[in-house]
Amino acid sequence: MAGRFLLAVLLASSSWVAASAGAADEVMVPRPAAALTFGEGYTQLFGDSNLRLHGDGKRVHISLDERTGSGFASQGAYLHGFFSASIKLPSDYAAGVVVAFYMSNGDVYEKTHDELDFEFLGNVKGKEWRVQTNVYGDGSTAVGREERYGLWFDPTQDFHRYAILWTNRTIVFYVDGTPIREVVRSEAMGAQFPSKPMSLYATIWDGSSWATSGGRYKVDYKYAPYVAEFTDLELRGCDQPAACEPEGGSAMPSRQRAAMERVRARHMTYGYCYDRARYPAPLPECRVGAEAAMYLPSGEARSSDRRRHGKRHRRAGAADSSL
Repeated sequence: MAGRFLLAVLLASSSWVAASAGAADEVMVPRPAAALTFGEGYTQLFGDSNLRLHGDGKRVHISLDERTGSGFASQGAYLHGFFSASIKLPSDYAAGVVVAFYMSNGDVYEKTHDELDFEFLGNVKGKEWRVQTNVYGDGSTAVGREERYGLWFDPTQDFHRYAILWTNRTIVFYVDGTPIREVVRSEAMGAQFPSKPMSLYATIWDGSSWATSGGRYKVDYKYAPYVAEFTDLELRGCDQPAACEPEGGSAMPSRQRAAMERVRARHMTYGYCYDRARYPAPLPECRVGAEAAMYLPSGEARSSDRRRHGKRHRRAGAADSSL
């Protein structure tokens, strides 16, 4: 499968399968592996009774109330791999609520930690959740590489699959099998490309100070508990540095790249590479072209219709020709 992302050991027992990315498009994603039970792969981080197991440990509910948030982590750390979960977010008023699905080694490398983030940012009633991705390497927390997107479905009505593919050369974030972001290792990024073993985490917490409209709207605990549901927990990582080296090159297949570019063109609402107020000179890995005209100096998408695109939700399971 030349030109596909291949992981020598990680994907040795699985092949790539087609996933719908629109009315007539397919992209290739790793075939789902058998889901782990909570006890097989994870441990509770915090939140005592705010973490509950269902379905013989194959579904995990984490909640936020006025006492505490909650979260869990993988039992092991991995250098590269494919990590995913199907997640259903809290409905109704969820301003200030943050649900995070991410990889980190901050507990081991306090000053030089790496991190790969999916952060789901709640909103006021009637407005949709937003998803934010970020990448840190070697403690580069002063340099934010955030991107935000509106979703083309309602993430509170059904489960949707979110995944991170991390190799020695690339990082890809997926939503329901469609890539939404690719980070390619480059000399310009240097040590800021994550390169040390990380664990997988899932948490829910109060981000009132920043998560919704810059902190304008806070968590309202009269709507608590806020419950995020996780299932189909997948850990396909490596505990040997050379085991997940990509074979056959690391070029993304053209059909998959086209699907990603459509998502980014229609659903990305903020990009750090276009934030001229924050970075008057774009960070060295940014390749800014004519598309920069679609963004304000703040990095926000210029089109208000684009920023609200997620309101036109499709039915769960239905094809979305807007991709």
